[in-house]
Amino acid sequence: NLTVMFSDIRGFTTISESLTPEQLVHLLNEYLTAMTDIVFKYEGLLDKYIGDAIMAVWGDPIDQPDHALRGCKTALEMMATLKQLQAKWESEGWPHIDIGIGLNTGDMTVGNMGSKMRFDYTVMGDSVNLGSRLEGTNKEYGTHIIISEFTHEQVKDQVLCRELDSVRVKGKKLPVKIYELMGTKEDAPRLDPFLAQFNDGLAKYKEMRWDEAIASFRKSLEIIPGDPPSEMYIERCGDLKANPPGKGWDCVFVMTRK
Repeated sequence: NLTVMFSDIRGFTTISESLTPEQLVHLLNEYLTAMTDIVFKYEGLLDKYIGDAIMAVWGDPIDQPDHALRGCKTALEMMATLKQLQAKWESEGWPHIDIGIGLNTGDMTVGNMGSKMRFDYTVMGDSVNLGSRLEGTNKEYGTHIIISEFTHEQVKDQVLCRELDSVRVKGKKLPVKIYELMGTKEDAPRLDPFLAQFNDGLAKYKEMRWDEAIASFRKSLEIIPGDPPSEMYIERCGDLKANPPGKGWDCVFVMTRK
């Protein structure tokens, strides 16, 4: 039972087209160095780089009972460090870089995998695939860090999250509840009023009380203007009000892209 993390740069192909190969390598190396240092700080296993993407694992080869929390702390610090890098790169005239991060906790096969001639020490399995899908799911909600219900169950008393949705990711039949990792418990005084409004809207959405849900999400936008999930739910509630889902609705959103 391990925790896997995937991170990816948004719009990397477009960024690549605006830079020379030498500039791209310089920028990517600076970014990967900063992010990898954080993975190592929390004693994660750097599984591999996949172009601009990072795959890391906690809980193996060293036993770490708090592997889910280590992964979450890494993700939060990666975002904090990225903000510092964004300011630095802007002053130097480099393109704006943003990332998405997905975390999942579950049973995985771990060990040397590959061919007879060459292999890597890595993890595989359905839980790994879900972690990868969650990274891409950030695009749908305008978020930066999404964790699964399985990771959330391990860290809910130590970090601050909001329930985002129940989704059926591409390639999977069973739905999974997803959460946005927003901060540590120290951030609660700042975020609690916003989360109360958002959670109220989400509860009314699940009860198909569309107008009341929209009102709650609009109040959450008064606290944090431009919050992408709140704006998304206002639009979704409007669509569902115009096209009611029916009594058998399970509140599950089906993802059609990775």
